Amino acid sequence: MASLDPANINAIFKAYDVRGTVPDQLDEDLARATGKAYVQVTGATEVVVGYDMRPSSPGMAGAFADGATWAGADVTMIGLASTDQLYFASGHLNMAGAMFTASHNPAQYNGIKMCRALAQPIGLETGLAEIRDLVISGDFATPTRTGSLTEHDVLAAYAAHLLSLAPVSGRKLKVVADAGNGMAGYTAPAVFGRLADQVELVPLYFELDGTFPHHEANPIEAANLVDLQAKVLEERADIGLAFDGDADRCFLVDETGRAVSPSTLTALIAERELAKDPGAAVIHNLITSRAVPELVSELGGTPVRTRVGHSFIKATMAETNAIFGGEHSGHFYFRDFWRADSGMLAALHALAALAGTDQTLSQLLATYERYPLSGEINSTVADQQAALSAIEETFGSRDGVTLDRLDGLTVSHADWQFNVRASNTEPLLRLNAEGKDEETMAAIRDEALALIRTGAGA
Repeated sequence: MASLDPANINAIFKAYDVRGTVPDQLDEDLARATGKAYVQVTGATEVVVGYDMRPSSPGMAGAFADGATWAGADVTMIGLASTDQLYFASGHLNMAGAMFTASHNPAQYNGIKMCRALAQPIGLETGLAEIRDLVISGDFATPTRTGSLTEHDVLAAYAAHLLSLAPVSGRKLKVVADAGNGMAGYTAPAVFGRLADQVELVPLYFELDGTFPHHEANPIEAANLVDLQAKVLEERADIGLAFDGDADRCFLVDETGRAVSPSTLTALIAERELAKDPGAAVIHNLITSRAVPELVSELGGTPVRTRVGHSFIKATMAETNAIFGGEHSGHFYFRDFWRADSGMLAALHALAALAGTDQTLSQLLATYERYPLSGEINSTVADQQAALSAIEETFGSRDGVTLDRLDGLTVSHADWQFNVRASNTEPLLRLNAEGKDEETMAAIRDEALALIRTGAGA
Protein backbone atom coordinates (compact mmCIF):
# COMPACT_ATOMS: atom_id res chain seq x y z
CA MET A 1 0.00 0.00 0.00
CA ALA A 2 1.36 3.40 -1.04
CA SER A 3 0.43 5.11 2.20
CA LEU A 4 2.49 2.63 4.26
CA ASP A 5 5.62 3.00 2.14
CA PRO A 6 8.46 4.15 4.44
CA ALA A 7 9.39 7.07 2.17
CA ASN A 8 5.82 8.31 2.23
CA ILE A 9 5.53 7.96 6.00
CA ASN A 10 8.75 9.91 6.50
CA ALA A 11 7.42 12.62 4.18
CA ILE A 12 4.08 13.18 5.91
CA PHE A 13 5.16 12.99 9.57
CA LYS A 14 6.00 16.66 10.07
CA ALA A 15 7.52 18.55 13.00
CA TYR A 16 4.33 18.49 15.07
CA ASP A 17 1.63 16.65 13.14
CA VAL A 18 0.88 14.33 10.22
CA ARG A 19 -0.11 16.04 6.98
CA GLY A 20 -0.54 14.73 3.43
CA THR A 21 -2.77 14.40 0.39
CA VAL A 22 -5.66 11.92 0.30
CA PRO A 23 -5.61 9.07 -0.62
CA ASP A 24 -2.11 8.75 -2.09
CA GLN A 25 -0.22 9.87 1.03
CA LEU A 26 -2.79 9.52 3.81
CA ASP A 27 -5.59 6.96 3.94
CA GLU A 28 -7.48 4.77 6.41
CA ASP A 29 -4.78 2.09 6.42
CA LEU A 30 -2.19 4.59 7.58
CA ALA A 31 -4.65 6.09 10.08
CA ARG A 32 -5.33 2.64 11.56
CA ALA A 33 -1.60 1.87 11.86
CA THR A 34 -1.02 5.28 13.44
CA GLY A 35 -3.75 4.57 16.01
CA LYS A 36 -1.99 1.36 17.02
CA ALA A 37 1.43 3.03 17.20
CA TYR A 38 0.07 6.06 19.07
CA VAL A 39 -1.31 3.90 21.90
CA GLN A 40 1.79 1.75 22.09
CA VAL A 41 4.22 4.71 22.18
CA THR A 42 2.24 6.93 24.56
CA GLY A 43 0.82 4.19 26.78
CA ALA A 44 -2.56 5.95 26.60
CA THR A 45 -5.42 3.93 28.08
CA GLU A 46 -8.12 6.47 27.15
CA VAL A 47 -8.20 8.45 23.91
CA VAL A 48 -10.61 11.11 22.66
CA VAL A 49 -10.94 11.47 18.87
CA GLY A 50 -12.48 14.29 16.83
CA TYR A 51 -12.56 15.22 13.15
CA ASP A 52 -13.27 18.14 10.85
CA MET A 53 -15.64 18.54 7.88
CA ARG A 54 -13.34 17.16 5.18
CA PRO A 55 -14.97 14.24 3.33
CA SER A 56 -12.19 11.82 4.32
CA SER A 57 -12.09 12.80 8.00
CA PRO A 58 -14.85 10.59 9.49
CA GLY A 59 -13.49 7.44 7.86
CA MET A 60 -9.92 8.07 8.90
CA ALA A 61 -10.95 9.01 12.44
CA GLY A 62 -12.86 5.73 12.63
CA ALA A 63 -9.86 3.79 11.33
CA PHE A 64 -7.59 5.46 13.90
CA ALA A 65 -10.10 4.51 16.61
CA ASP A 66 -10.06 0.91 15.32
CA GLY A 67 -6.28 0.86 15.67
CA ALA A 68 -6.35 2.43 19.11
CA THR A 69 -8.97 0.04 20.47
CA TRP A 70 -7.09 -2.91 18.93
CA ALA A 71 -4.06 -1.74 20.91
CA GLY A 72 -6.09 -1.73 24.13
CA ALA A 73 -7.21 1.87 24.60
CA ASP A 74 -10.78 2.94 25.32
CA VAL A 75 -11.79 5.51 22.70
CA THR A 76 -14.30 8.34 23.11
CA MET A 77 -15.50 9.79 19.81
CA ILE A 78 -16.66 13.42 19.98
CA GLY A 79 -17.51 13.56 16.27
CA LEU A 80 -17.33 16.84 14.39
CA ALA A 81 -15.08 19.26 16.25
CA SER A 82 -12.72 22.18 15.92
CA THR A 83 -9.15 21.46 16.95
CA ASP A 84 -9.49 23.59 20.07
CA GLN A 85 -12.65 21.65 20.92
CA LEU A 86 -10.57 18.46 20.78
CA TYR A 87 -7.99 20.08 23.07
CA PHE A 88 -10.82 21.06 25.41
CA ALA A 89 -12.03 17.45 25.45
CA SER A 90 -8.50 16.21 26.17
CA GLY A 91 -8.25 18.58 29.13
CA HIS A 92 -11.83 18.31 30.36
CA LEU A 93 -11.90 14.50 30.18
CA ASN A 94 -8.20 14.03 31.07
CA MET A 95 -7.61 11.86 28.00
CA ALA A 96 -5.02 11.67 25.27
CA GLY A 97 -6.37 12.98 21.98
CA ALA A 98 -6.26 12.84 18.20
CA MET A 99 -7.79 15.34 15.80
CA PHE A 100 -8.28 14.63 12.11
CA THR A 101 -7.79 17.84 10.16
CA ALA A 102 -5.46 19.49 7.67
CA SER A 103 -6.24 22.90 9.16
CA HIS A 104 -5.83 25.58 6.48
CA ASN A 105 -4.46 23.26 3.78
CA PRO A 106 -6.37 22.86 0.49
CA ALA A 107 -9.18 20.35 0.10
CA GLN A 108 -7.02 17.44 -1.11
CA TYR A 109 -5.11 17.34 2.20
CA ASN A 110 -5.86 15.78 5.55
CA GLY A 111 -3.86 15.21 8.70
CA ILE A 112 -3.65 14.11 12.33
CA LYS A 113 -2.82 16.29 15.33
CA MET A 114 -2.06 14.20 18.41
CA CYS A 115 -1.64 15.06 22.07
CA ARG A 116 -1.28 13.37 25.43
CA ALA A 117 -3.78 13.85 28.26
CA LEU A 118 -4.46 17.47 29.26
CA ALA A 119 -3.65 18.55 25.68
CA GLN A 120 0.10 18.05 26.14
CA PRO A 121 1.64 18.30 22.66
CA ILE A 122 3.28 15.53 20.69
CA GLY A 123 5.96 16.56 18.20
CA LEU A 124 8.90 14.80 16.60
CA GLU A 125 11.00 15.29 19.73
CA THR A 126 8.21 14.23 22.12
CA GLY A 127 6.90 10.97 20.65
CA LEU A 128 5.93 11.62 17.05
CA ALA A 129 9.20 10.24 15.68
CA GLU A 130 8.69 7.02 17.67
CA ILE A 131 5.11 6.75 16.38
CA ARG A 132 6.37 7.26 12.83
CA ASP A 133 9.09 4.62 13.21
CA LEU A 134 6.65 2.09 14.66
CA VAL A 135 4.22 2.67 11.78
CA ILE A 136 7.10 2.04 9.37
CA SER A 137 8.22 -1.17 11.11
CA GLY A 138 4.73 -2.49 11.80
CA ASP A 139 6.21 -4.24 14.83
CA PHE A 140 3.19 -3.77 17.10
CA ALA A 141 3.11 -5.47 20.50
CA THR A 142 0.39 -8.04 21.01
CA PRO A 143 -2.31 -6.32 23.09
CA THR A 144 -3.61 -7.81 26.33
CA ARG A 145 -7.14 -6.45 25.82
CA THR A 146 -9.39 -4.80 23.27
CA GLY A 147 -10.57 -1.31 24.11
CA SER A 148 -14.11 0.02 24.00
CA LEU A 149 -15.64 2.69 21.75
CA THR A 150 -18.13 5.28 23.03
CA GLU A 151 -19.52 8.62 21.85
CA HIS A 152 -19.69 11.85 23.86
CA ASP A 153 -20.84 15.34 22.86
CA VAL A 154 -18.70 18.08 24.43
CA LEU A 155 -19.82 21.09 22.37
CA ALA A 156 -21.98 22.72 25.05
CA ALA A 157 -19.34 22.21 27.74
CA TYR A 158 -16.69 23.65 25.41
CA ALA A 159 -18.74 26.79 24.75
CA ALA A 160 -19.46 27.31 28.45
CA HIS A 161 -15.80 26.89 29.37
CA LEU A 162 -14.57 29.45 26.84
CA LEU A 163 -17.10 32.02 28.02
CA SER A 164 -16.03 31.46 31.63
CA LEU A 165 -12.46 32.38 30.61
CA ALA A 166 -13.36 35.48 28.58
CA PRO A 167 -16.83 36.75 29.56
CA VAL A 168 -18.22 39.44 27.28
CA SER A 169 -20.15 42.34 28.81
CA GLY A 170 -20.80 45.99 28.00
CA ARG A 171 -22.20 47.38 24.79
CA LYS A 172 -23.75 45.16 22.14
CA LEU A 173 -21.51 44.45 19.14
CA LYS A 174 -22.29 43.60 15.54
CA VAL A 175 -19.93 40.80 14.59
CA VAL A 176 -19.33 39.28 11.15
CA ALA A 177 -17.70 35.85 11.36
CA ASP A 178 -16.29 34.06 8.31
CA ALA A 179 -15.96 30.34 8.97
CA GLY A 180 -14.64 29.64 5.48
CA ASN A 181 -16.90 26.55 5.39
CA GLY A 182 -14.75 25.17 8.19
CA MET A 183 -15.37 24.08 11.75
CA ALA A 184 -16.16 27.54 13.13
CA GLY A 185 -19.44 27.09 11.29
CA TYR A 186 -20.15 24.40 13.89
CA THR A 187 -18.64 25.95 17.02
CA ALA A 188 -19.47 29.65 16.56
CA PRO A 189 -23.27 29.15 16.81
CA ALA A 190 -22.75 27.23 20.06
CA VAL A 191 -20.57 29.98 21.55
CA PHE A 192 -22.29 33.10 20.24
CA GLY A 193 -25.71 31.59 20.83
CA ARG A 194 -24.97 32.17 24.52
CA LEU A 195 -24.24 35.85 23.84
CA ALA A 196 -27.50 36.92 22.22
CA ASP A 197 -27.70 40.03 24.41
CA GLN A 198 -24.11 41.02 23.61
CA VAL A 199 -23.52 39.97 20.02
CA GLU A 200 -25.48 40.37 16.82
CA LEU A 201 -23.87 37.67 14.72
CA VAL A 202 -23.68 37.92 10.93
CA PRO A 203 -22.54 34.48 9.70
CA LEU A 204 -20.50 34.08 6.53
CA TYR A 205 -19.86 30.65 4.99
CA PHE A 206 -21.00 28.67 8.03
CA GLU A 207 -22.04 25.66 5.90
CA LEU A 208 -19.61 22.82 6.59
CA ASP A 209 -17.93 21.92 3.30
CA GLY A 210 -14.44 20.44 3.10
CA THR A 211 -14.16 21.35 -0.57
CA PHE A 212 -14.06 25.06 0.41
CA PRO A 213 -16.31 26.37 -2.39
CA HIS A 214 -15.91 30.09 -1.58
CA HIS A 215 -12.26 30.48 -0.60
CA GLU A 216 -9.55 28.49 1.15
CA ALA A 217 -9.95 28.53 4.92
CA ASN A 218 -6.57 30.17 5.37
CA PRO A 219 -7.00 33.72 6.69
CA ILE A 220 -3.29 34.51 6.69
CA GLU A 221 -3.63 34.96 2.90
CA ALA A 222 -5.07 38.39 2.11
CA ALA A 223 -7.24 37.08 -0.75
CA ASN A 224 -9.19 34.93 1.71
CA LEU A 225 -10.20 37.98 3.77
CA VAL A 226 -11.78 39.95 0.91
CA ASP A 227 -15.31 38.65 1.44
CA LEU A 228 -15.17 39.29 5.18
CA GLN A 229 -13.82 42.80 4.67
CA ALA A 230 -16.62 43.63 2.24
CA LYS A 231 -19.26 42.19 4.59
CA VAL A 232 -17.97 44.18 7.57
CA LEU A 233 -18.31 47.40 5.56
CA GLU A 234 -21.70 46.41 4.14
CA GLU A 235 -23.09 45.58 7.58
CA ARG A 236 -21.34 48.51 9.32
CA ALA A 237 -20.13 45.91 11.77
CA ASP A 238 -17.94 46.59 14.78
CA ILE A 239 -15.54 43.72 14.06
CA GLY A 240 -14.92 40.86 11.67
CA LEU A 241 -13.59 37.42 12.67
CA ALA A 242 -11.90 35.04 10.22
CA PHE A 243 -11.25 31.44 11.23
CA ASP A 244 -9.16 28.79 9.50
CA GLY A 245 -10.46 25.35 8.57
CA ASP A 246 -10.15 23.72 11.99
CA ALA A 247 -10.90 27.00 13.82
CA ASP A 248 -7.80 26.99 16.01
CA ARG A 249 -6.69 30.28 14.43
CA CYS A 250 -8.48 33.62 14.35
CA PHE A 251 -7.78 36.84 12.44
CA LEU A 252 -9.51 40.17 12.96
CA VAL A 253 -10.85 42.81 10.55
CA ASP A 254 -11.59 46.22 12.01
CA GLU A 255 -14.62 48.43 11.32
CA THR A 256 -12.84 50.07 8.36
CA GLY A 257 -12.31 46.71 6.66
CA ARG A 258 -8.59 46.64 7.50
CA ALA A 259 -6.97 43.33 8.39
CA VAL A 260 -5.44 43.39 11.88
CA SER A 261 -1.99 41.91 12.44
CA PRO A 262 -2.03 38.85 14.74
CA SER A 263 0.88 40.51 16.56
CA THR A 264 -1.50 43.32 17.50
CA LEU A 265 -4.05 40.86 18.85
CA THR A 266 -1.23 39.10 20.73
CA ALA A 267 -0.37 42.37 22.47
CA LEU A 268 -4.01 43.07 23.35
CA ILE A 269 -4.57 39.63 24.86
CA ALA A 270 -1.20 39.76 26.64
CA GLU A 271 -2.30 42.91 28.45
CA ARG A 272 -5.59 41.28 29.47
CA GLU A 273 -3.90 38.12 30.69
CA LEU A 274 -1.13 39.96 32.54
CA ALA A 275 -3.84 41.82 34.45
CA LYS A 276 -4.78 38.41 35.93
CA ASP A 277 -1.18 37.47 36.79
CA PRO A 278 1.14 40.50 36.90
CA GLY A 279 4.74 39.72 36.08
CA ALA A 280 3.97 36.41 34.35
CA ALA A 281 5.81 35.20 31.28
CA VAL A 282 4.27 35.72 27.83
CA ILE A 283 5.44 33.68 24.85
CA HIS A 284 5.91 35.19 21.41
CA ASN A 285 7.39 33.41 18.43
CA LEU A 286 10.29 34.81 16.46
CA ILE A 287 8.18 36.26 13.62
CA THR A 288 5.96 38.24 15.99
CA SER A 289 6.41 42.01 15.84
CA ARG A 290 9.03 43.38 18.23
CA ALA A 291 6.19 45.56 19.56
CA VAL A 292 4.95 42.52 21.51
CA PRO A 293 8.03 41.95 23.74
CA GLU A 294 8.33 45.71 24.19
CA LEU A 295 4.75 45.98 25.43
CA VAL A 296 5.00 42.90 27.64
CA SER A 297 8.10 44.35 29.32
CA GLU A 298 6.42 47.73 29.78
CA LEU A 299 3.49 45.96 31.46
CA GLY A 300 5.85 44.25 33.89
CA GLY A 301 5.64 40.84 32.23
CA THR A 302 8.48 38.65 31.00
CA PRO A 303 8.61 38.17 27.21
CA VAL A 304 9.95 34.78 26.09
CA ARG A 305 10.90 34.17 22.46
CA THR A 306 10.43 30.76 20.87
CA ARG A 307 10.35 28.87 17.59
CA VAL A 308 7.27 28.75 15.39
CA GLY A 309 4.90 25.83 16.00
CA HIS A 310 2.44 24.73 18.63
CA SER A 311 4.52 21.92 20.16
CA PHE A 312 7.48 24.27 20.71
CA ILE A 313 5.33 27.02 22.19
CA LYS A 314 3.41 24.68 24.48
CA ALA A 315 6.65 23.14 25.75
CA THR A 316 8.09 26.59 26.46
CA MET A 317 4.87 27.62 28.19
CA ALA A 318 5.16 24.61 30.47
CA GLU A 319 8.81 25.37 31.26
CA THR A 320 8.14 29.04 32.07
CA ASN A 321 4.57 28.75 33.41
CA ALA A 322 3.67 31.45 30.88
CA ILE A 323 0.12 32.76 31.14
CA PHE A 324 -0.28 33.31 27.39
CA GLY A 325 1.45 32.84 24.06
CA GLY A 326 0.83 34.31 20.63
CA GLU A 327 2.06 33.48 17.14
CA HIS A 328 2.09 35.78 14.15
CA SER A 329 0.29 33.02 12.23
CA GLY A 330 -2.85 33.60 14.29
CA HIS A 331 -2.43 30.90 16.94
CA PHE A 332 -3.07 31.99 20.54
CA TYR A 333 -2.27 29.80 23.57
CA PHE A 334 -3.73 30.10 27.06
CA ARG A 335 -2.44 28.66 30.34
CA ASP A 336 -6.00 28.30 31.64
CA PHE A 337 -6.92 26.36 28.48
CA TRP A 338 -4.37 23.62 29.16
CA ARG A 339 -1.74 25.72 27.32
CA ALA A 340 -3.57 24.89 24.10
CA ASP A 341 -4.44 27.24 21.26
CA SER A 342 -7.96 28.45 20.61
CA GLY A 343 -9.07 30.79 17.85
CA MET A 344 -12.48 31.13 19.48
CA LEU A 345 -11.05 32.10 22.86
CA ALA A 346 -8.84 34.71 21.18
CA ALA A 347 -11.94 36.07 19.43
CA LEU A 348 -13.80 36.29 22.75
CA HIS A 349 -10.92 38.26 24.29
CA ALA A 350 -11.13 40.74 21.41
CA LEU A 351 -14.91 41.04 21.80
CA ALA A 352 -14.64 41.45 25.57
CA ALA A 353 -12.07 44.23 25.21
CA LEU A 354 -14.11 46.00 22.52
CA ALA A 355 -17.46 45.69 24.32
CA GLY A 356 -15.92 47.20 27.44
CA THR A 357 -15.04 50.47 25.70
CA ASP A 358 -16.82 53.07 23.58
CA GLN A 359 -13.93 53.08 21.09
CA THR A 360 -13.95 51.57 17.63
CA LEU A 361 -11.71 48.54 17.11
CA SER A 362 -9.17 50.58 15.16
CA GLN A 363 -9.00 53.12 17.99
CA LEU A 364 -8.67 50.38 20.61
CA LEU A 365 -5.83 48.68 18.76
CA ALA A 366 -3.82 51.81 17.94
CA THR A 367 -1.92 51.47 21.23
CA TYR A 368 -0.57 48.08 20.21
CA GLU A 369 0.52 48.94 16.64
CA ARG A 370 4.03 50.39 16.58
CA TYR A 371 5.76 49.13 13.46
CA PRO A 372 4.59 48.55 9.87
CA LEU A 373 4.54 44.84 9.03
CA SER A 374 4.77 43.04 5.69
CA GLY A 375 2.52 40.19 6.69
CA GLU A 376 3.61 36.69 5.74
CA ILE A 377 4.74 36.39 2.10
CA ASN A 378 5.09 32.85 0.75
CA SER A 379 7.35 31.83 -2.14
CA THR A 380 7.69 28.41 -3.74
CA VAL A 381 11.45 27.87 -3.86
CA ALA A 382 13.15 24.81 -5.31
CA ASP A 383 16.49 25.35 -3.55
CA GLN A 384 15.62 26.80 -0.18
CA GLN A 385 19.14 26.55 1.22
CA ALA A 386 20.53 28.56 -1.70
CA ALA A 387 18.03 31.32 -0.98
CA LEU A 388 18.94 31.39 2.72
CA SER A 389 22.65 31.41 1.88
CA ALA A 390 22.17 34.34 -0.49
CA ILE A 391 20.41 36.31 2.25
CA GLU A 392 23.10 35.46 4.80
CA GLU A 393 25.89 36.47 2.40
CA THR A 394 24.16 39.73 1.48
CA PHE A 395 23.23 40.91 4.97
CA GLY A 396 25.74 39.20 7.26
CA SER A 397 28.56 41.71 6.88
CA ARG A 398 26.47 44.88 7.15
CA ASP A 399 27.00 47.21 10.10
CA GLY A 400 24.51 46.81 12.91
CA VAL A 401 23.07 43.56 11.54
CA THR A 402 22.76 40.38 13.61
CA LEU A 403 21.81 36.91 12.37
CA ASP A 404 19.82 34.38 14.37
CA ARG A 405 19.12 30.76 13.39
CA LEU A 406 16.63 29.78 16.10
CA ASP A 407 14.12 28.97 13.35
CA GLY A 408 15.09 29.62 9.76
CA LEU A 409 17.09 32.84 9.50
CA THR A 410 16.26 36.04 11.37
CA VAL A 411 18.08 39.18 10.26
CA SER A 412 17.84 42.10 12.71
CA HIS A 413 18.81 45.78 12.72
CA ALA A 414 17.81 48.62 15.03
CA ASP A 415 15.51 49.99 12.31
CA TRP A 416 14.08 46.74 10.90
CA GLN A 417 14.01 42.96 11.07
CA PHE A 418 12.90 40.02 8.96
CA ASN A 419 12.68 36.25 9.23
CA VAL A 420 12.80 33.67 6.44
CA ARG A 421 11.84 30.13 7.32
CA ALA A 422 10.67 26.99 5.57
CA SER A 423 7.08 25.89 6.02
CA ASN A 424 6.60 22.74 8.09
CA THR A 425 3.63 21.69 5.97
CA GLU A 426 4.18 23.01 2.41
CA PRO A 427 7.16 23.49 -0.02
CA LEU A 428 7.42 27.21 0.74
CA LEU A 429 9.74 29.81 2.18
CA ARG A 430 7.91 32.30 4.38
CA LEU A 431 9.06 35.90 4.75
CA ASN A 432 7.96 38.26 7.53
CA ALA A 433 9.42 41.76 7.71
CA GLU A 434 8.90 44.93 9.72
CA GLY A 435 10.48 48.37 9.92
CA LYS A 436 10.47 51.58 11.92
CA ASP A 437 8.27 53.13 9.21
CA GLU A 438 6.47 52.03 6.05
CA GLU A 439 9.31 53.06 3.73
CA THR A 440 11.93 51.15 5.73
CA MET A 441 9.75 48.03 5.93
CA ALA A 442 8.99 48.08 2.18
CA ALA A 443 12.64 48.47 1.24
CA ILE A 444 13.87 45.59 3.41
CA ARG A 445 10.91 43.40 2.39
CA ASP A 446 11.60 43.92 -1.31
CA GLU A 447 15.33 43.31 -0.99
CA ALA A 448 14.81 40.06 0.92
CA LEU A 449 12.08 38.93 -1.45
CA ALA A 450 14.29 39.54 -4.48
CA LEU A 451 16.99 37.32 -2.99
CA ILE A 452 14.43 34.59 -2.23
CA ARG A 453 12.91 34.61 -5.69
CA THR A 454 15.89 35.39 -7.93
CA GLY A 455 18.61 32.89 -8.62
CA ALA A 456 17.40 30.42 -6.01
CA GLY A 457 15.35 28.14 -8.22
CA ALA A 458 12.07 29.89 -7.53
